Amino acid sequence: MTDSLRITGKTRILFMLGDPVAHIMGSALFNDHFRAHGIDAAVSPLHVAPGDLAQVVGAIRLLRNVAGFGVTIPHKIAVLPLLDEISQRARHVGAVNFVHRATDGRLTGDNVDGIGFVSGLQRCGVTVAGARILQAGAGGAGRAVAFALAEAGAASLNIVNRSAAKAEALAAAVQAAYPACRVQAGAIPAAAADIVVNTTSAGMKPDDPIPLDLAGLQAPTVVAEVIMSPEITALLAAGQARGCTIVRGREMLLDQIASVCRFMALDP
Repeated sequence: MTDSLRITGKTRILFMLGDPVAHIMGSALFNDHFRAHGIDAAVSPLHVAPGDLAQVVGAIRLLRNVAGFGVTIPHKIAVLPLLDEISQRARHVGAVNFVHRATDGRLTGDNVDGIGFVSGLQRCGVTVAGARILQAGAGGAGRAVAFALAEAGAASLNIVNRSAAKAEALAAAVQAAYPACRVQAGAIPAAAADIVVNTTSAGMKPDDPIPLDLAGLQAPTVVAEVIMSPEITALLAAGQARGCTIVRGREMLLDQIASVCRFMALDP
């Protein structure tokens, strides 16, 4: 183990596909993990426009030292038809965030966003079981988080989204899978929620509006993000100002890393 990342012809390469990629910090966290555990692998973001996704995925099939790739906004759903197989969990969620490349180029997708997010909450001392949750977003990350929150025993989950139809479809799917959790499309007052979650991309840019109405928000409500950069989004800053416990976006990735290493066959 050395303090610097050493890449040779034996190093297993992973990519992070997104558009944009300037916000991506997961590659650094993975590379830190690889160094700390003596894993000969390295991750680099790739800026891939939506129209180029199929061509890039096709090229990755041919790169024999590539172990796989991560998928972030806006490709988590669009990548599905480009893969050979997806896990049952990813099929349930309808989105993928990591893809393993087999030695023959075959691509298998999985989704560990949701379990990573819930694990991050729990590691930060936040109890999901029995909680009333208000969630913004019904896209790729939103679907993964919603299913995982319901699976973890949330009492209720209200989902808001710019497209009401997407929120309604996700609410119906989660409700059918986890009938013990009361799942609805549409907002509840932030003050009535135990946990407020943003799973949208709103907050990545300085002028992005906060995706939820925070009127009445106060402690002990928990405010949580999936956005990793900036580390403190406008939503988290608003939560802090009101005395709420906040959970940064990077927490969800920290608990995914070990799972991803197993999935990519990158254990030491």
